[in-house]
Amino acid sequence: MEIVIVIIMLLVGFNFVLKLTYHNLLGKLLTCAVAALFVGLMWEEATTQSKTQISDWLNRPELMLDTSVLLTVDVFFQVAFCVMMAKKLANERFTRVDSVIYTVTLWFPGLLIFPTLFALLVEIIFSFPGTDFATLAWCTAAAVMILAPAIIFGIKWLLPENDLRLELMFMINALTAILGVIATVNGRTAVKGTNSVEWDALLGILAILSIGTIAGLLINKRKTSKLISHIK
Repeated sequence: MEIVIVIIMLLVGFNFVLKLTYHNLLGKLLTCAVAALFVGLMWEEATTQSKTQISDWLNRPELMLDTSVLLTVDVFFQVAFCVMMAKKLANERFTRVDSVIYTVTLWFPGLLIFPTLFALLVEIIFSFPGTDFATLAWCTAAAVMILAPAIIFGIKWLLPENDLRLELMFMINALTAILGVIATVNGRTAVKGTNSVEWDALLGILAILSIGTIAGLLINKRKTSKLISHIK
């Protein structure tokens, strides 16, 4: 379970810097400054934690269910941003509602980036016993302020195509959602075999897949027809 949580936190952190590649310079610096300030100010709270307490939290189904709600909200906002950014990159017309959604999702850093940074701070404090906690916290904050922009520009240098980074961001959020389901189960998955088939659920899933496929084909055909007529 702890491995799954660590993987989710890594994905959340990478998604955070990946999304900042679409900000202007001021937006990058402001967001990184907020993250760094959060790390520096949370040192007193971090010193009250213990590995035993954290392990106990990870084994509490109620807490994991609450965390899954935050994860769902986080993924929803990030996917909404991907949709709006894809629309913008395609030069499609933005309505007033689209502009509001795009602005909100662009500046929404994510809910789980702050618990991720807090977990990083706690781990660093545990790794350097005997060192002044405030010093460790502000050094970590300085590292976040320096390394985050460096990683952002590094990603833009490695992946200069906006479309490619957007696809990567969408896949990361999809993987995060899947791992969130695994973490929510928290070892309570039934292992007892069964020969019965839930036909209602199966038919419901097939109906959803069919409707989605047909809708996607119709939308694609409509866009293709518009594109052809526009070229003519």
